[in-house]
Amino acid sequence: MSRFFELAKYQSSMFTGSNMTVVKDLIKSQFRSLPEPSHDFTGQIVIVTGANSGLGLEASRHFVRLGAAKVILGCRSVERGEAAKRDIEATTNREGVAEVWEADLTSFDSVKAFCYRVEGLERLDALVLNAGVAVPEFAAADGGFETQIAVNVISTFLMALMVLPKLRETAGRYAVQPRLVFISSDGHHFARFAERNQPSIFEAFRDPSTMSDDRYNTSKLLIVLLARELAIRLSSSSNNSIILNIVTPGFCKSQISRNLPLAGRLSVGMFLALIGRTTEVGSRCLVAAAAAGVDTHGQYLDSCRVSGPSVFVLSEDGREVQPRIYAELMGVLDGIEPGLSRNVSG
Repeated sequence: MSRFFELAKYQSSMFTGSNMTVVKDLIKSQFRSLPEPSHDFTGQIVIVTGANSGLGLEASRHFVRLGAAKVILGCRSVERGEAAKRDIEATTNREGVAEVWEADLTSFDSVKAFCYRVEGLERLDALVLNAGVAVPEFAAADGGFETQIAVNVISTFLMALMVLPKLRETAGRYAVQPRLVFISSDGHHFARFAERNQPSIFEAFRDPSTMSDDRYNTSKLLIVLLARELAIRLSSSSNNSIILNIVTPGFCKSQISRNLPLAGRLSVGMFLALIGRTTEVGSRCLVAAAAAGVDTHGQYLDSCRVSGPSVFVLSEDGREVQPRIYAELMGVLDGIEPGLSRNVSG
């Protein structure tokens, strides 16, 4: 219960002081009209993680509706994934397009097994890294890392780097520019990221004493920083052909707060009832990113347009910590899959 009071206290701090300008801008963006996706994905193969509900489900539905040859639903629960597949088929009148593949991002072995299956695909045009969790208490996942860091950050980038060869192969064989889409959150604007003061940032994420109400926001900030650095490294490689971008779907009426205490879920629910987008509307941001042009490479997208990430990301402190955490993450990933970091350079 004490964790909830910390969370409630921090949520209230969002609406005070210098954060007010950010909050006003974010609320304003909530009411922008987002066009229904119309891009033609005919012949393409798309992967969406966290696809059995919420934003992932709705994005997958759009990809199927828009002509994709295959849409792979990466799901922790195959049973729930199959239910999502049936729902997509019933609403799009397209059968045999959606496939359910198990991808449990709390397990690095599960992520690797998923990526080994990707190697057998004929092509891969877009990987939408949507899966994520928000939990209020410390719980260790694979490698002893706190669950939100393990799922939202480490497993997400593990998958991204493991499929880079397939994305490059697709680009060369079909003369296309595959998309690598990372999903962040408006919450990254409010991250305090105290762990950056630790000797080893990722080691701090194994320590229960560092857990705070800020962890989810920090995980989403790390996605922005790490994806920006990865985009720089991809651009400097000799055969870059991948468009990488980072997306916020805005505040959506999804199930991301399902693990909060009842009072927390009610508080979030009331807030979203006032300004929240439906998951279908929010998913339009994901689909737009999977079709966005080269001008979005390394950029942060809000409401289907290039926007600015948080003040911290663009600050001197942010620029200094970005390559540091990238180097730390590469060390972690090479420990999970030896030599994986070499995939970045091709």
